[in-house]
Amino acid sequence: MKTDLQIAQENTMDNIEKIARKAKIDPDYLEVYGKNKAKIDLKIMDKIADNRNGKLILVTAINPTKAGEGKSTTTIGLVDGLAQINKMVIGCLREPSLGPVFGLKGGATGGGYAQVVPMEEINLHFTGDMHAITAANNLISAVMDNHIYQGNELNIDPTKVVWKRCLDMNDRTLRSITIAQDKKTNGVERKDGFIITVATEIMAIMCLSKDLQDFEKRVSRAVVAYTYDDQPVTVGDLKVEGAVTLVMKEALKPNLVQTLEKTPVFIHGGPFANIAHGCNSLIATRMALKLSDYVVTEAGFGADLGAEKFFDIKCRYGDLKPNVVVIVATARALKLHGGVPADQLKEENVPAILEGIKNLEKHIESIKQYRVPYIVAINKFSADTQAEVNAILNWCKDNGHRVVLSDAWASGGAGAVDLAQEVVRMCEEDSKFEPLYDLDLSLEEKIGTIVRKIYGGRSVIFSDRAKAQLEEYKQAGWDKLPVCMAKTPNSLTDDAKIVGRPTDFDIHVQELRISAGAGFVVVLTGNIMTMPGLPKDPAALHMGMNEKGISYGIF
Repeated sequence: MKTDLQIAQENTMDNIEKIARKAKIDPDYLEVYGKNKAKIDLKIMDKIADNRNGKLILVTAINPTKAGEGKSTTTIGLVDGLAQINKMVIGCLREPSLGPVFGLKGGATGGGYAQVVPMEEINLHFTGDMHAITAANNLISAVMDNHIYQGNELNIDPTKVVWKRCLDMNDRTLRSITIAQDKKTNGVERKDGFIITVATEIMAIMCLSKDLQDFEKRVSRAVVAYTYDDQPVTVGDLKVEGAVTLVMKEALKPNLVQTLEKTPVFIHGGPFANIAHGCNSLIATRMALKLSDYVVTEAGFGADLGAEKFFDIKCRYGDLKPNVVVIVATARALKLHGGVPADQLKEENVPAILEGIKNLEKHIESIKQYRVPYIVAINKFSADTQAEVNAILNWCKDNGHRVVLSDAWASGGAGAVDLAQEVVRMCEEDSKFEPLYDLDLSLEEKIGTIVRKIYGGRSVIFSDRAKAQLEEYKQAGWDKLPVCMAKTPNSLTDDAKIVGRPTDFDIHVQELRISAGAGFVVVLTGNIMTMPGLPKDPAALHMGMNEKGISYGIF
């Protein structure tokens, strides 16, 4: 089998204008970036505002493992599968971050014959959205530190600055730094740090804004620091929201690309799901719903993180009603959840699958609480044996769960036709979607509800700092916001090493962080970090270009 990169490089793409016509996008709203990608002018929303919404399909998965689940591959395969049965469909995906591209996880454009292209450009600089977010975030930091240096009219306490600088790269050395050293003319010396761009509130605000005006209003509410008497200071107080919006003007426009099979895809926004809300932009999703009959999107990592935030944050703010949920699982990943070491995954082991399937069972139970029709998609790997596949199929059928085998990685859209046909049938069923919790509940109750109903945990243990913040946030009126749980994606618990379906465990909340502009409270659990580090052998060490100018090593 060829590598993902080879498959993408050998693909002949259609001109982006042709893809736009497939998506029913008027040329007047198309802003072309070369031959193969474009941005869509937000003014198109006025023209299509009265269009009927299409059906919304969410693709989620079990807890991720080193074996791979293929959520993006299944999402893209389903998009092409729907196109193969002559359905008008647009995919909606997140933009990859350079952090995982050069680190350990890799890119985020699918795999095999279910990919979006131009894969290399999407995984690298694309249309510059990540750079714009980085610049906008750091503009706020620069203006704030300049304000402190120039007299500090707002009475900001330099020890209570909560707005971090950012970089779209994994760099552990920047987690904690000291700025403005050596000279008084360098500014007021204080402790600072960097977070990765995809974990910033600017990214979250971009992905939850309805338009430019909404973006500016949200940015103005973002809290950057506290005064000496503990009053919050916002971007609006710094009077820089207009400049930040100006920096982000182009970035708020969705990006149009295509699959290997020439199906339209919007790739826009990329918040991490373990430390942010893990969904593509609301603007892109709403635009796609007005342009097509079916919209397929995904939420990061497993259903305990991405899907929960998709339902409880994105759907709540966007007034979205999902029609179908696809839950992706693989035989390989289920074997890992069943206790099989990573170096033994090629060996047939049905008992391990039946043990690991308890992880899938918990995610199914979680999705059922949202009252949306669901189906399990078994993402086929070449080493899977028929006995292993049959074990999953039979377990699903015996327990009343709809299930389909998907072979999109090897066969593209043709390998996902069965899944596409079943999803179309399910879209005609009645979705009775409702969020998991009411916003009037206290922060403690919201967090506890997620821990018990989604993770299957016993209780929540709050640190002394978190307890104090719960009271502070209540006094500030932030207790009525949704919560965004920052947790390891690898486990239902806050310990990445515990796989499968653990029970009788506690979730440890270390601290809270307010994202008043995005409109949620971030809840940091376990040892979660907002600036990842590179592994011992980062992927960047194996990338480059040959003498013909052809890149290698990205996948």
